Amino acid sequence: MKKDLFLKQLLFIDIETVRAEATWETLSLGMQQQWIRKALSLNQHEDLPIPELYRERAGIYAEFGKVICISLGFFYQVEGVWHFKVKAYAHHDEQLLLQEFQTLLIEKFNQGNITFVAHNGKEFDYPYLCRRMLVHQIELPPCLQLSGKKPWGHPHLDTLELWKFGDHKHYTPLALLAEIFNIPSPKDDIDGSQVGRVYYEEKNLQRIARYCNQDVVTTARVFLRLKQLADLEEEHIHSEYELKHLERHTVQQINT
Repeated sequence: MKKDLFLKQLLFIDIETVRAEATWETLSLGMQQQWIRKALSLNQHEDLPIPELYRERAGIYAEFGKVICISLGFFYQVEGVWHFKVKAYAHHDEQLLLQEFQTLLIEKFNQGNITFVAHNGKEFDYPYLCRRMLVHQIELPPCLQLSGKKPWGHPHLDTLELWKFGDHKHYTPLALLAEIFNIPSPKDDIDGSQVGRVYYEEKNLQRIARYCNQDVVTTARVFLRLKQLADLEEEHIHSEYELKHLERHTVQQINT
């Protein structure tokens, strides 16, 4: 059996998140009080005014942020040659985005034959998605029922964890791995720290979707290097985005 056939079972994923409200002032009184409590611990390292700290940091916490984009990527073969397709799904309505994403996962990926792959996914992407689904009272699909599982029982993969080789104190950004592996950087336009500004000030969801797709492609290429498999050719990478709603038929190809 060829050692790369398992690639067909992988679903690469990345999410983009922003603060739930554009400004501190538009938060409810209750959430302002909760953020003040959160800021007490954060400001031990960053002495910023509470409104500014909310603008800069709230999006990375599922309790204070929201998901605006989910990118999915998968490998498929054409005449024995590996191709990679990635598509970003973005929406201003988080509940609608997550509901459609949940429906897609239940309909297509509840057979236990798909493994998610993300960079820092076990610390960020996977739990963030689960928490936001619970906030919106969306039932977690089988592949995201992760609560209570031991680290060794986690069904999904994380390129950061693969690079750590058991060193739990070590953090390496995706862009750094791309650099040392001579992979085109995913940070040629914006980076994660700028997503909130692009969303609320530029109102450019399309730009965020493109950036999210870039991260998925880079994660896939890093994964290939970590598994010592051949890299993708640029002409075999196909990137799309959908800014209105999820189109389930485009993702059905993953299981073909």
